[in-house]
Amino acid sequence: MFSYYHLSFSLHGPKPANPFPIRHFPQEGVQQKDVVDILHRILHKKNNGDTIRAGKKFNWSLIPAAGYTLQTGFAGVVSGNIGFYQQNSKGQKISNITTSYTYSQYKQTIFPLYANIWTRENKINFISDFKYLNYPSEVYGLGGKRISIEANSNTAYTVNFKYIKLHQSIMFKALKDFYVGGGIYYDQFWSIKITDSLGKRINHILSRDLKTSERASGLAVKALYDNRLNQINPQNGEYLSITYRPNFTFLGSQSNWSSLQIDARKYVRFPANSENTLAFWGFAWLTTSKTIPPYLMLPSTGWDDQNNMGRGYIQSRFRGKNMYYYENEYRFGITRNGLLGGVVFANVQSFSADLSDEYKKLLFGYGVGLRIKLNKHSSTNLAIDYGFGQNNSHGFFANIGEVF
Repeated sequence: MFSYYHLSFSLHGPKPANPFPIRHFPQEGVQQKDVVDILHRILHKKNNGDTIRAGKKFNWSLIPAAGYTLQTGFAGVVSGNIGFYQQNSKGQKISNITTSYTYSQYKQTIFPLYANIWTRENKINFISDFKYLNYPSEVYGLGGKRISIEANSNTAYTVNFKYIKLHQSIMFKALKDFYVGGGIYYDQFWSIKITDSLGKRINHILSRDLKTSERASGLAVKALYDNRLNQINPQNGEYLSITYRPNFTFLGSQSNWSSLQIDARKYVRFPANSENTLAFWGFAWLTTSKTIPPYLMLPSTGWDDQNNMGRGYIQSRFRGKNMYYYENEYRFGITRNGLLGGVVFANVQSFSADLSDEYKKLLFGYGVGLRIKLNKHSSTNLAIDYGFGQNNSHGFFANIGEVF
């Protein structure tokens, strides 16, 4: 999955004396460095990046890059990052806006825009998750048990489609760090086409099951507990999000169906007197209606909102009516100045056996990664990971900001 198509910008409201009061320094008394500081040194700039950026209302990063992932092959990316606080107070949560543009070796176009905005005193949380994809890609397990001999869960098929995602939510503070609210969710896939050269029978069956378009339109009912101060790079705290999504034909959906997502995360300093972090992530994605969602909207590897689940496997590798996921990651510093860090991670996913009996088993992944500090004020890292899965699955995975 090609997750580093996210840009993060750090914006601050009325200019505080310290625009990023929750900076985390791996070593007290050691001057922290990020990529901008290194560029200043290479270009022999006399002004220190800390002085320049600490007094600015907006701290931002714009990053042209090239990379490689299992899902995209080689790709060129332009991404950016902005994060800001609406006020200078100890408990104020950081707001961030991310966007990017990616064009890949497989002629994929990826253009996301994500915004997580907190108002003063964290009273209201606005969440915008928009995305456009023109996305030739591989899918697995098409057709389910009806054509298990001809199209089984271990066979990849190249499918081209276009996709637009428009998810807008608003959350209101009910108690300290607890929010309730809702939103409007719209997803549409169109121009769906099998591009592999297949026999007439299997091509007909796959086209029948995929159809040429899929559309879901509905509401979202949400509850959120989040006591993390920095969502870009959490180092402590807890996060729990519950989203119930019913889709209705009277709102434009092709069918009436519903789903439930439960996302739970916890972060612990380990050892307690260090800046190293042990992170836990549990995720359940369930179909709660008798009507099954359209195929491309079923729970699937790497199709969470941030496209980060399942490092070690290509996006869409597994799919089913229900999905359960768990991951641990240990984040540690490499250099005392905070420029470089590392991670080790392990995950496991499980699916209901709707498409294949193979999915009854636990599907493990694991790997290691490098972290490069892009912006020390917002603690934004460039994440480069190499993951391994079962059946010789392996590859690079990259992201702006932490994976979870």
